[in-house]
Amino acid sequence: MEKKVIVIGAGIAGLSAGIYARKCGFDVTILESHSIAGGNCTSWKRGGYLFENGMHWLVGSARSNPINKLWRRLAALNDSVLIHYYEPYIELGNEGETVRMYRDIDLTERHFLELSPADAKEIRRLCNWVRKLKKLNMPVNNIRGVNVTKKSKIPLSLLLSGISALRVMSKTSKITKEEFMKRITHIGIRDIIGAYLVGKTNIAPLVFNMGTLARGDGGFPEGGSLPFIKRMVEEFTKIGGEILYKHKAERIVMENGKATGVIVGEKTISADAVIVTSDTMEIEKFFDTPPKAKWLDTMKAKTKPTMVTFVCLGINADLRKYNKHYYFKTKLPLKLGDETYDYLRVYNYAADPVYSPSGKSSVTIQIPRDTYDFWKKAKEENRYVEEKKKIADAVIKAIEAQIPETRGNVEVIDVATPLTYERYCANWRGSWMTEIVPNMKMTRYPSVIKGFNGCYFAGQRMAPPGGLPIALTSARAAVQYLCRDTKTLFVCEEDERIENT
Repeated sequence: MEKKVIVIGAGIAGLSAGIYARKCGFDVTILESHSIAGGNCTSWKRGGYLFENGMHWLVGSARSNPINKLWRRLAALNDSVLIHYYEPYIELGNEGETVRMYRDIDLTERHFLELSPADAKEIRRLCNWVRKLKKLNMPVNNIRGVNVTKKSKIPLSLLLSGISALRVMSKTSKITKEEFMKRITHIGIRDIIGAYLVGKTNIAPLVFNMGTLARGDGGFPEGGSLPFIKRMVEEFTKIGGEILYKHKAERIVMENGKATGVIVGEKTISADAVIVTSDTMEIEKFFDTPPKAKWLDTMKAKTKPTMVTFVCLGINADLRKYNKHYYFKTKLPLKLGDETYDYLRVYNYAADPVYSPSGKSSVTIQIPRDTYDFWKKAKEENRYVEEKKKIADAVIKAIEAQIPETRGNVEVIDVATPLTYERYCANWRGSWMTEIVPNMKMTRYPSVIKGFNGCYFAGQRMAPPGGLPIALTSARAAVQYLCRDTKTLFVCEEDERIENT
């Protein structure tokens, strides 16, 4: 008889855990409080436009990345999915001069040197760091003690490149954004770095992401979040999994230190194991006795939320001449609560008919940093709608000053705040990911807590900075812990336990 597993949450981590567990022979039900799957990986339609607010690039889109095999295992990717690799990756409008950051690090280096020979030393240093990260592909490992159909082997070359990459990450994590920008004399190059890195951070995320792009990864699957999630849902249900929408898990039933079910409303759904994929920062809400573990204490102490307010605009103008990722420095700083913004990052979907009607342009502008308390207070004081209009008006004014074609042509406006993500995705403080702060250790947390047998934890919070790959790999690890504890064979990516019929 198949062991019953309940997965809480139908985001990337929940769907990944569900598919892996089902393919290992478990009877799996996913409980989702929302009416659709996807969690943070989502987009929505307004007035004929599609606004993307979940996926902006995908680690593992390239065949050369081992994670690609995992995405294919989950049916999120397949040979028929078109991957877009936009080049240049970023353009920054700088008072008549365009500054570009390419996926090809040699092109970036050549472009920067042409713009500013005086900055040759720092430009070459940055690009050489990226070249060392370019060689790195994170291996897909199995946990200790799990019985697998095929053991993974890490090539020596990957180990050596990993050591080199860790040295670069350690070095760059000690260099703050402000410190590095002071080394650059060219205003445009300085601005593209300042626009890319948000808040008081170090330059490690910039170097890491440039390295990912340089190795040919980080593409954008056509259609973005919705079809990506749809393929995973179809795979899960095709192999016999069940998703119960509008079923909010309220409590995990623990008997003698072991999970035996989940309370939903007035009923209890029995289970042999529970995988929790909702935000780990708030897992105590699922238990009468809150779980305690050193790694949980560390996570709560070290996690600084990355949150974003999204201003989504449907523009009755063709903006295809502007880059997919178009940044610029505002003429006047833009304010949101106590935060001030000198740069705007415009995600331009004018060239994609999935997002933009013919001759029109769907754009999303990210307003990052921790503004949760500002929005919460505005909600409590009945100023929420008013404040959303204020920030939308300020963004439109800034864009009209930079992109003349937008003047008077904004016909759809939608604003999503951290409270939006808290309400729909049940995220802690409505946060997207975990912010990388100077000298932060890149810790990967375990999926289990002593004394809570049959409970497993997964999600993007399980390793900073989070994101889709962490959601996926943490779910895979959680199912491996489940297989280890139940003496079940974990079916690796090369094999199948259940036929897809």
